[in-house]
Amino acid sequence: MVLLAVGLVRLPLSLLLTLLAILLTGLTALKLREARTLSERRLVGLLQLLSVGVLAALQPDLAGSLLQGGTAVVILMGLLALEVDRGNSWRQLLRRSLVVLVAALPLTLALFLLLPRLGPLTPVPHDLGQAALTGLNDRLDPGAISTLVDNPTPAARVQFLGGAPPAPPQRYWRVLVHEGFDGRSWLALDQQPSGPGTPLPPTSGPRQLWLAEPSGLNVVPWGGTGRPLGTELRPSPRGELVDRARDQQRRIYALGEVQGQASWQQHPPTLIDLQLPRGANPRLEALAARWAATGSAAQRLDLAEHWFRSQPFRYTRHPGPLPEREPLDQLLFHSQEGFCGHYASAFTVLMRAAGVPARVVSGYQGGQWVQPLGGQPYLNLRQSDAHAWSEVWLEGEGWRLVDPSRWVTLDSGAINPSLAPQGPLVWLQQQWWGLDLAWTSLWLGFDQQSQQALQQRLFGPHGQAGGFVLLGLVAMALALGLAWLRWWQANTGTDPWRRELDRGLAPLARRGLTPLAGESLTAFASRVIGCWPELADALSAFVVAYQQQRFAAPGAAPSLDQLRRLRRRLVTTLRRLPR
Repeated sequence: MVLLAVGLVRLPLSLLLTLLAILLTGLTALKLREARTLSERRLVGLLQLLSVGVLAALQPDLAGSLLQGGTAVVILMGLLALEVDRGNSWRQLLRRSLVVLVAALPLTLALFLLLPRLGPLTPVPHDLGQAALTGLNDRLDPGAISTLVDNPTPAARVQFLGGAPPAPPQRYWRVLVHEGFDGRSWLALDQQPSGPGTPLPPTSGPRQLWLAEPSGLNVVPWGGTGRPLGTELRPSPRGELVDRARDQQRRIYALGEVQGQASWQQHPPTLIDLQLPRGANPRLEALAARWAATGSAAQRLDLAEHWFRSQPFRYTRHPGPLPEREPLDQLLFHSQEGFCGHYASAFTVLMRAAGVPARVVSGYQGGQWVQPLGGQPYLNLRQSDAHAWSEVWLEGEGWRLVDPSRWVTLDSGAINPSLAPQGPLVWLQQQWWGLDLAWTSLWLGFDQQSQQALQQRLFGPHGQAGGFVLLGLVAMALALGLAWLRWWQANTGTDPWRRELDRGLAPLARRGLTPLAGESLTAFASRVIGCWPELADALSAFVVAYQQQRFAAPGAAPSLDQLRRLRRRLVTTLRRLPR
């Protein structure tokens, strides 16, 4: 029960399956407390195995899989202790439990490959709150945050298959696009992915493999280019990669490389990309009105960059809250300090007020390139890498990424780029994450689409026969498991000295000499020696050694290796005799 309780620690409380796991584990603990009879204890063991299955579905990562696997072995040891001789040591119980698990592997593999994949249960509605930690939320309100605290928890890992990662200045990983603005905060509107019938551009195969940690959002990070390989992910017209099937769970997905710009980059703006509550920030609007009378959108963008670079802005994670009235005026013309969310918000409003369609994008910037000893290199993204930037619409070009924080940070030198943590523990963690990424790509990477592709290769156009094939494979897997258990019982189920005796007497049985009913081993040996006097020395030494092991005082009996040598001597002598 202790191991099951440990498995409950990291569960997301927003999933119905988590509530089921907590309830099932609690009821199992109560049942264990009152169990007295053998049947009741058997029931507790089965309930514990059911709890392990539920926890394994909730925690498919490497750590969770190892924990649940170890818990299952301990539970099997307890069940075997109820069913077999209580004199077995823990080593014998462990060996027997591992044998049972090996016998179950064929059935597990058949079900994993061919049983239809099910989606997760729906999440429980909840309020994530407005914690001032680095990370992502569908609402961006930097003016309400007085201090920004680094959140070092993992956000995502990405492998670049057959290539190198982008250069550090180009590592922008978009997640949310915020278009709605109420004068103070930005809101990501409902994502509308392209429909399942919308053709996607051809791809040359997987080029990026992503593993995203649970986030509570139905969008996942990506670089904005490439094609998702799978039916669960679809890009939205504004450049969000929408996951229509999962929430509050780890997500693994692959992106293929395509030529040219992504379709969302050429998707024209709408009226909401120019929408502003007029009069909310009058000084900002007056400045933007002067830019609006000047040239093209590209020229207004140049004027905004020049103005930002000419101001004494300071990048800080402790800006203090902005007032309710005219918050962006206070930021741009008075305090002139803030972090990425402040500057992306102010710049985007300036562009809209100047007549240039613009929006705020939140995601991750940068990442640490890790080369583990085991597995492939990967780019590690933490929640502390969360970042906000802007996008403006330019005729003839499409949506252009603009990061006004770079104008502040690089010119003023007010902050130093945050360094990734170092040390032996961090190094060990990175090695573990590399193994975890490899494991998860095998476990979660085999999704519904991969399963359908496998069935298509196996059955071709006769997909309706898949059910019968599944039943056949299940029956075959059960037969293999039972055959393995029977073989193991026959070869290792008895004690090793008895096995050596049986192996020594087997050649005699093939020549027609077997012990009679009630005949002792010594009497049987005397009868055999009467038929073949040449066996007297070898057979007598073998029988005496076995009986000494069984009946002599501890320390006086021969070893198992000695008994094996005497058995081989007996078999060799017998082979030389005529039939």
